[in-house]
Amino acid sequence: MFEVLVFVYENYWRGDACPEPEQLGRKLSAHGFEAEEIREALHWLDGLSLATQGMQIERSVEDPASATVRLGGPPEAALPQSSDSMRVYSQAEQEHLGAECLGFIRFLESSNVLPCGLREIVVERAMAAPGDPVEIDELKIIVLMVHWSTGIEPDALVLDELCESREGRTAH
Repeated sequence: MFEVLVFVYENYWRGDACPEPEQLGRKLSAHGFEAEEIREALHWLDGLSLATQGMQIERSVEDPASATVRLGGPPEAALPQSSDSMRVYSQAEQEHLGAECLGFIRFLESSNVLPCGLREIVVERAMAAPGDPVEIDELKIIVLMVHWSTGIEPDALVLDELCESREGRTAH
């Protein structure tokens, strides 16, 4: 499934540029992906579309890369997240995501790359992904797909962290 998602990410510059599921399925099949992989990926993308539906994204004029995300409803109904608030993960989330993925999500949050609204979508989509626990490289694809779906392009350093494999890296 993740190979299909990477193909979609690389070939369609934004979520709204992606063709309808039937046409996308035909294109994926023509590129040699197996029917089961395509079915899983299309189902996962449908869930992503539902999760981001009604999302309000407010971009900062000073920093176009940063964004505030509201998950539907009027802006006055949403309470801002306090800087000292903490996300508590359920037992199922902890088991499915694993310590490495949870640590990476926290890293992205603390780097202001993953606002709380997007974090919740990443967690929800990761919970819908196969694997126990989800691999870190798969989580990175999920984060990329959430950004792709919302039209928020991460900055170059974040893209490098999300796209480059840890194998062959030299620690400084």
